[in-house]
Amino acid sequence: MSEVLTLAAEAREQVGKGASRSLRREGRVPAVIYGNKQDPAAIHVEEKALYRALMTGHFMNSVVMIELDGQSVRTLPKDVAFDPVTDRPVHADFLRIGEHSTVTVEVPVRFTDEALSPGIKRGGVLNVVRHEIELIVDAALIPDDVEVSLKGFDVGDSIHISSVTLPNGAKSAIDDRDFTIATIVAPSSLKSSEGAEGDAA
Repeated sequence: MSEVLTLAAEAREQVGKGASRSLRREGRVPAVIYGNKQDPAAIHVEEKALYRALMTGHFMNSVVMIELDGQSVRTLPKDVAFDPVTDRPVHADFLRIGEHSTVTVEVPVRFTDEALSPGIKRGGVLNVVRHEIELIVDAALIPDDVEVSLKGFDVGDSIHISSVTLPNGAKSAIDDRDFTIATIVAPSSLKSSEGAEGDAA
């Protein structure tokens, strides 16, 4: 399960471009907390702390506890804007959630059992169509990843969401089609040898 991250924040006295620029010069990132039928709260967080949280690799699918005015606000990051030149974070949006709110998150896919895939053994190449799957899940049970077994899959096979065992309590946000997560394709050497055989025939 994704770890819970913590960020210390302060309320923003002023909003607007000038105030935001001033905060950024001080090493702070303007942000907003919204949702859960409460008024939006304008805040700012330390840029270094936000950057460290982003570098965990699972920031966008982790619960983030924002420490504000002596209280902890349970949130889910919804967006982080970056400066196109410096790549520094310039703004963040956080969604307030309850402890067991149902949330939609993108969870990374992790492939296992490569040694048990006839296609991979024959030199087939795993072509990943989706690196992340959008899941609807309890906020307290957000998984670190979705495990996808390659056992039994051969060259030319497609791995669809229907063949994946999702973490307990999670369901796919896309429920109107059996979408493809990955395919196993023939390596170029196998393709060329098969093509040559076809020409000879």
